[in-house]
Amino acid sequence: MNKHKFVVEFELRASPKVLFPYISTASGLQQWFAEKVSVKDSQTFDFIWDGDSHLAKLTQTRLNKSAKFDFIPSNPEEKEHNYIEFKLDVSDLTGSTYFKISDFSANSDEDELKELWEDLIFRLKEIVGN
Repeated sequence: MNKHKFVVEFELRASPKVLFPYISTASGLQQWFAEKVSVKDSQTFDFIWDGDSHLAKLTQTRLNKSAKFDFIPSNPEEKEHNYIEFKLDVSDLTGSTYFKISDFSANSDEDELKELWEDLIFRLKEIVGN
């Protein structure tokens, strides 16, 4: 199955220090990103969407900058696996925080992905007071 990389960026009025726990911890991610998130071991997270479990390894993290989750494929023969990467960057000109999301998955419907991420970011903005 072919994979598709979807990248989107949102401007948020919250500092990376405030936002980082929402992209790197189970409790933070559960508030806006998934129905339920739990930690299996120090690097393995269990994301629940629509009652289905999706295991992912936290493979990269930079304090107040980024977090990347590589999803463990259900089919061990799958060569490319899904991942989500979150990056936080502050504009030197405006002081605004930009939240860049890279979503690598089998979903190639750009409109559907855009709407999904807009809804998720709306939830995050409500939580952090945007």
